Amino acid sequence: MNKRLRFLLSKFRLQRLRSRFLVAMIIISLPPLFILGYFSFDIAKNTLMETNAQTYENHLETSSEVADLLFRSIINMNRSIVVNNEVREVLSNSNAAQSSGPKSADSTESTSEWTSNKLQKAINNNQFDTKFVNSICVFNLEFKTFCTGRSDDAGVYEKPDKIKLIQQTDWYQSALQDQGKVVFLGYDILDHSKNSFSTVKLFRDASSPSGQTIGLLVVNISTDIFTNIFNENSNTGGFMALDNSSESSKIVFNNGLTDKSVLKEGDNQSLIQQLQQNGYLISQYQNQTTDWTFIHLIKVNELLKQSNQIRTLTTLIAVSMGIIALMYAIFISGSITRPLLQIKKMMVDWTMGAREFDETFEQDEVGTIGETFKRVVSENKQLNERLVHSELKEREAELRALQAQIKPHFLYNTLDSIYWMATLQKNHDVAQMAISLSESFKLSLNKGKDTISVFKELKHIEHYMTIQNIRYHNRFQYVQEVEPALMGMEIMKLLLQPLVENAIYHGLEPKVGEGTIRLTGKRDEGFLVFTVEDDGVGIADLTVTEQGYGLKNVRERLTLYYGTTSSLTISSVVNQGTQLQIRFQLFGEKRDADA
Repeated sequence: MNKRLRFLLSKFRLQRLRSRFLVAMIIISLPPLFILGYFSFDIAKNTLMETNAQTYENHLETSSEVADLLFRSIINMNRSIVVNNEVREVLSNSNAAQSSGPKSADSTESTSEWTSNKLQKAINNNQFDTKFVNSICVFNLEFKTFCTGRSDDAGVYEKPDKIKLIQQTDWYQSALQDQGKVVFLGYDILDHSKNSFSTVKLFRDASSPSGQTIGLLVVNISTDIFTNIFNENSNTGGFMALDNSSESSKIVFNNGLTDKSVLKEGDNQSLIQQLQQNGYLISQYQNQTTDWTFIHLIKVNELLKQSNQIRTLTTLIAVSMGIIALMYAIFISGSITRPLLQIKKMMVDWTMGAREFDETFEQDEVGTIGETFKRVVSENKQLNERLVHSELKEREAELRALQAQIKPHFLYNTLDSIYWMATLQKNHDVAQMAISLSESFKLSLNKGKDTISVFKELKHIEHYMTIQNIRYHNRFQYVQEVEPALMGMEIMKLLLQPLVENAIYHGLEPKVGEGTIRLTGKRDEGFLVFTVEDDGVGIADLTVTEQGYGLKNVRERLTLYYGTTSSLTISSVVNQGTQLQIRFQLFGEKRDADA
């Protein structure tokens, strides 16, 4: 499965590094730009619509409170007219006259004029604001009409069967059911005018125990009242008022929907759904006095006009940034692959034998690789030259070593002769010095090997101490405390003897009288630790001693052979003594069979 997947991926994988980099840059840069633009517009659009809906819902709530004040003023006017005794008296007399028989035309006209005057007087006495009142009409029980603000007729119902027509209307039945409550109707009940709506209230006889109906009050109100209610602004959509008291809602006021023909008859919710389907954003609020629904509506595309401009601008910016990113990707990919191609060419030329390169690189990571390759080629050339020179030197050294093989034998024979001459002459010190020097010389050569057992290294120190005690008349006492398990281990030769030599020359030789050197050896957590202590004069300036040839040579050899985990430390107190400690870890515990 994995092999098949890798095979399919290899088919679609671009061969050139620049092409891969370019495609990666496009994938990384362009989709996020467009996704960001899309989500930014979507969030901005939703936020704008939610904010607009909430703002106009608050506006409609305020408008509804204003409407309540205006509608209550109209209700109070209705009540004032109904309780006016003179108007009630006219209605009572009119009802009595209708039952007694017909009157002359002049008498009827005079009564109508007198009733209109009474209505106007009742309104003026109570100082009602009639700015938006188109007309006020009073009907008796026979629906004889007395009006102010219009002719004394029943409008569309002024027909021979007027009584029957009015009694069959919904608004009349609503007035009867509400028993004297002011009923708001979303249309002009007399003329069906689009610019007004009506309120209806029953006149009831206060002297009658059952509250007998004596007439009907109709007030026609101009829809201009909604200009004060909504405080409309044509730049932010429009408003509607829906009367949903019947099965089919009626539009009381409208300045937001230009074409009402797009709406089909239906209840309040149905009309709102139709508006939303026609692309309107709807905010609504229920008026408390009339139970009408106040609506603010605005075309969504009008509301989002600026957002669409932002979307267009965002798209243009995203496309521009995409083009810039593409051009930049081409430039960047070229700047990366160009020096890589130079390095590739250099490597090919190098395999063909070229050793000099003139290419230059920028001061970046790829340039560093190129310059490093040029330096490696140059160093490789120098190493080859050094290797050839070293091989020549090695051959020369081998020849010199063959020539020098006779020198140790000559030295051994000479020291042996000195030993026997001193023995014959009974000069034991000279004999002992000769034999110790001979043994020390043998151990230091160690048959040409770089390592020596701890046992032989300690023997070398003993021979060295013998020679020094002969020179200094046994001033030095040497104490050796090395764990027996260490004796057979192989260590670098001449590692401990220079430490003892340093103790004599810097510690005990300047001291007056005898002195002691103590050498200890042990294992400590995988490390070998050797310590050389003396009770000499001490060292005032350790820097000078550490830079001396002997200790410096030991430290360098120790680091080269045993690595950076090894250490050589010196501590000293003036007139008390000095301590030198070396610590190193063996790579493999080699043992000398002769130890």
